[in-house]
Amino acid sequence: MKLSSILSVAVFSCVFGIGLLRSDAQDAKKSDERPNIVFIFSDDHALNAISAYGGRLAGTAPTPHIDQLAKEGAIFNNSFCANSICGPSRANILSGKHSHKNGFMRNSEGKGFDQSQWTFVKDMGKSGYQSAVIGKWHLMTDPTGFDYWEILPGQGNYYNPDFIQMDGSRKREHGYVTDITTDKALKWLDGRDKEKPFLLMCQYKAPHRTFSPALRHLNLFDGVNIPEPDSLFDNYENRSGELPKNEMEIDRHFWWVYDLKIRKEEMDGAKLTGTMGPPIEYKRMDAEQKKVWDAHYGPLNKEFIKDFKGGKLSDKDVVRWKYQRYMKNYLGTVKSVDECVGRVTKYLEKNGLSKNTIVIYSSDQGFYLGEHGWYDKRWMFEESFKMPFVIKWPGVIKPGSRPDAMIQNIDYAPTFMEMAGLKSPADVQGLSLVPVLKGEKKDLRDIVYYSYYELGVHRVPQHFGVRTKRYKLFYIPDTKEWQMFDLEKDPQEMRSIYGDESYKEVQEDLVRRYHQIRKDVEAPSYEAHAARRKRK
Repeated sequence: MKLSSILSVAVFSCVFGIGLLRSDAQDAKKSDERPNIVFIFSDDHALNAISAYGGRLAGTAPTPHIDQLAKEGAIFNNSFCANSICGPSRANILSGKHSHKNGFMRNSEGKGFDQSQWTFVKDMGKSGYQSAVIGKWHLMTDPTGFDYWEILPGQGNYYNPDFIQMDGSRKREHGYVTDITTDKALKWLDGRDKEKPFLLMCQYKAPHRTFSPALRHLNLFDGVNIPEPDSLFDNYENRSGELPKNEMEIDRHFWWVYDLKIRKEEMDGAKLTGTMGPPIEYKRMDAEQKKVWDAHYGPLNKEFIKDFKGGKLSDKDVVRWKYQRYMKNYLGTVKSVDECVGRVTKYLEKNGLSKNTIVIYSSDQGFYLGEHGWYDKRWMFEESFKMPFVIKWPGVIKPGSRPDAMIQNIDYAPTFMEMAGLKSPADVQGLSLVPVLKGEKKDLRDIVYYSYYELGVHRVPQHFGVRTKRYKLFYIPDTKEWQMFDLEKDPQEMRSIYGDESYKEVQEDLVRRYHQIRKDVEAPSYEAHAARRKRK
């Protein structure tokens, strides 16, 4: 066939949308029929704090709009992060690669995420999608490949937050960060080019620490007793000796001012042991905002201090009080996220966009809500390893679906690419979820790989592991310890079965697969990590 004929066929295929997926983003079919994608992404949202997941807090978590999204689409039971920490999880998503491959392994990673590398956003932009990211970014370098961005500096603030503009300047807004992020996202949607498909990444700070609700939600859980996890007073027996060394216990490591919202002037001489922390969010509020804050927390704090000084509270009573304060604040921030999910979906409906727009709700990882006595994330235990993934794709996903497929955040990039009619580069390590979403496959894989590279933050050691649908195995290089769990018999992971003779064959297979998957993903050696720690 002559070259001119070949080109004619290619042009014909592109125009009429019958071409196959192409490796070059520039040649992707450009059609008004390609779906829009709205990716709503929060920070540290545990599955237990989403009612649709049916966990311990199903009757308490204020998530009707996220639940509705699940009813109209699919909610994944086995969704996992590849590295349970904020920045690296976001890098996993953009690159479709594990942390050691995209170069962003820890929150304070050198010069930040290398924006010169491939990301799905860049190819989608070349193919005709217009894109924006608004809200929390946390990758140390400015976004690239987006038509528009407006991001929080670092973790950002809950009240009267600053936003970094595309020219590098900062703009302070008055109000609550989740609401403002949504306002900005909807404004961008209003002003976009209506002739092009779009990708919107609306990314919230909440419910990340310091767990500060919108002022309108401070009273949301007054008089409510939040159910405690069975492992709130975990003694850490039958597992690694590293667990009791962690500095993320609600008991010993929650900060009185920073986390628990009791300012020093309210303590009335009470001998509260532990870290105080700065009143960061309180300092950002204006007089009217502080007035609302003080009206809520003031009487509650006064009552607690009176009981504490009066000797009415045992050590366990204090932990339980901390847990209730933590959970009410955490779930209060979730409430505003859910409200804003509702605002976004209603905007799409009102503007005739809902039928051709894929809406996804996810979070960068899970979070401990008192399980094992903890807050925070990091460990490969289920509460932080699992991340929510709820998706609505009208006309494609069967409403009310609950796929059991094992997925990871490295799968998002190739999924978005296929949704846009594009093909991912060969070095992308994730797998497209589209076959599962369309009902063509039930599973993508039978094992997932996890890595945690931070250097001593909260005294959680580096560890690496694998998980199948029933078993989990991870290795701690610093102490040369293996941990293994039977998630069917021990879903709360209270006893490591590594070395148990009755699991000998399972253990041998998991260890073999662990080493094989590390080889497959080209994970760096433990010695490389050790050398890096010494340089630090």
